[in-house]
Amino acid sequence: MVPEIDQQRFAEAHAAGALVLDVRDSGEYRTGHVPGARPAPLSLLPLKLAELPKDRPVYVICQSGGRSAQATALLRDVGYDAHSVSGGTAAWTDAGRPVTTGDEPGTPDVTATTEETR
Repeated sequence: MVPEIDQQRFAEAHAAGALVLDVRDSGEYRTGHVPGARPAPLSLLPLKLAELPKDRPVYVICQSGGRSAQATALLRDVGYDAHSVSGGTAAWTDAGRPVTTGDEPGTPDVTATTEETR
């Protein structure tokens, strides 16, 4: 069984600067993703492994949870502390949380808040 993290605990981890991988296709990612989420389409994930640190948890998100569960299993098999985000990006946006559009990860909320208070 693949470990999952619920939306509330994920939002807390995200606010604390969690490493987030979005395993949806590039078109889906471009239309809206969790701020700061790194793009890593499931089909290309094996090529992205060298870019990922193994010394911290990795939160894996897709649209609803299916692809992130597959990616989480793959990551755990090769030694990552990976967790699938329950409900995916759909649940994130349904909860009214912010998204970023475009090809770049964008700025996680924790960074935006820090910069605004300077």
